[in-house]
Amino acid sequence: MPPEALVALFLAGVAAGTVSVLVSLASLISYPALLAVGLPPVTANVTNTISLVATGIGAGIGSRRELVGQRPVIARLALAGVVGGASGALLLLVLPERVFEVIAPLLIAGASVLLLVQPRLKARNAARAGQAAGMRPATVATYGATAVYTGYFGAAGGILAFVALSRIIDRPFHDVNAAKNLLAAVSNGAAAVVFLLLGPVHWLAVVPLAAGLFMGGLIGPAIARRVPAPVLRVVVAACGLGVAAVLAWNTYR
Repeated sequence: MPPEALVALFLAGVAAGTVSVLVSLASLISYPALLAVGLPPVTANVTNTISLVATGIGAGIGSRRELVGQRPVIARLALAGVVGGASGALLLLVLPERVFEVIAPLLIAGASVLLLVQPRLKARNAARAGQAAGMRPATVATYGATAVYTGYFGAAGGILAFVALSRIIDRPFHDVNAAKNLLAAVSNGAAAVVFLLLGPVHWLAVVPLAAGLFMGGLIGPAIARRVPAPVLRVVVAACGLGVAAVLAWNTYR
């Protein structure tokens, strides 16, 4: 791989890591970058998932302020993230890619709409029950399903995870977003272990891309703090709907 390709992957990683923290769409930058330097689709997908672990690590360090007091709930959700991420990776290796391609646009579009109406739903639930849904089997299972999606396909998986986590973690938008970023490292890490054992990995591409993703994840929280939560919510949802529209066009036409 020529030096200019390595530099391009690093720069793409910085952009993707920052975007991941802000709008949960890192793969829309990092995956095409891997294709652009000549990796075949499956290898690019596997290499991308392994590299994305670095984003969550960087975001975890950069989001220490938002993560204060969240260790117990994150520790309990980590198991669902591990099981879901590993399961998604196995599905990628054994099932036709077409299976998730068909439902991915619907999942992403639905999650984006839910993200927009989530404050209203949360207020209504709080008025009825006096508190958020919290850590219940149904809410944990829902988050685990998003981890499966992350391990298998991943694009806009952070939007799905945020919606699921907002039903569990009763804290401000940026705090839930920080927990989402850290848990994404867990589910991506579990998927990465499966890919390390069974999937094709292009290690020369992993190094610069992961370094860039770590840097983007590190600086992303500082940028996110300066964006008002309602604005960030609309941006995330709009990007998600855009992704869903593109995927639907490519899948259903």
